[in-house]
Amino acid sequence: MNVKIDTKEKFHVITIIQPSISANMTEEIREKLNEVTENHVKHIVLNLAPVEKIDQAVAVFIAEQQQNAYEQGRSFVICGMQQAVKDVFKEADLLDILNYTPTESEAWDIVQMEEVERELLGGEE
Repeated sequence: MNVKIDTKEKFHVITIIQPSISANMTEEIREKLNEVTENHVKHIVLNLAPVEKIDQAVAVFIAEQQQNAYEQGRSFVICGMQQAVKDVFKEADLLDILNYTPTESEAWDIVQMEEVERELLGGEE
């Protein structure tokens, strides 16, 4: 699987450069996600813009990983989904629970807003 990882100050941008993601690639995605969260930069922007087709099992896995990230106090925003990819998430009843944006720059904004929110909420406790 071809993946590009850009590390920013507050998050990693993981771009899957693959026209199709099949179920047997889930473990590779898991390894990449684990790899980037092992250092102090824990937030993730997953850019799916190059992806034209995705198996439903992978969509479920990505939604689970996003949920796990939020439970651990990390941001995980998906961006750039093509309509066919969105349709797979929608068919699996996952689209409404996903945190996704049309563009990568909007995803960056979400990560930064969530960080401010965590800081504000953390300061009240």
